[in-house]
Amino acid sequence: MATNARVGMRQIGRSILLLLLLLPILASADNRAPDFTLPTQNGTEIRLSDLKGQVVYLDFWASWCGPCRQSFPWMNQLHKQNDPDQFKIIAINLDSDEARARKFLSNLPAEFTVAFDPKGVTAEAYHLPGMPTSYLIDRQGRVVSRHVGFLVSDTVKIEENIQQLLQGEK
Repeated sequence: MATNARVGMRQIGRSILLLLLLLPILASADNRAPDFTLPTQNGTEIRLSDLKGQVVYLDFWASWCGPCRQSFPWMNQLHKQNDPDQFKIIAINLDSDEARARKFLSNLPAEFTVAFDPKGVTAEAYHLPGMPTSYLIDRQGRVVSRHVGFLVSDTVKIEENIQQLLQGEK
């Protein structure tokens, strides 16, 4: 009986933690994704509001983050599988030293857009709870989901959510 009570309490605790992590997003007016303009790896700038009408997978990462290293091959695959006029991946690096990010990218090249935010201003706007964290943004610029961490087992559900948005089902 005590084991069942502990399991139940753990589940309640996880539910409360999830709710606390989602509160900043749920509390924002109509879940509008905070806009940003950041420099990219190829010397241009990216502005989120310029991507309205497209589905965006926004990923926050750093060179020291092990799960981030695991996510890059998957994001490259995801980028290849989807129409670039309908779907964009933006990976925002939060290293204070851009050279570390570029070294990471020389070992794990990104085929999607990488932007740099060394001061973490964008991460603050998104109330980033941990690394990596990704946000799925619909065609109207609303955050429809947030995912903390990276596990290969989670990618199927993320891909399903992306396809639903691309097909207009969400």
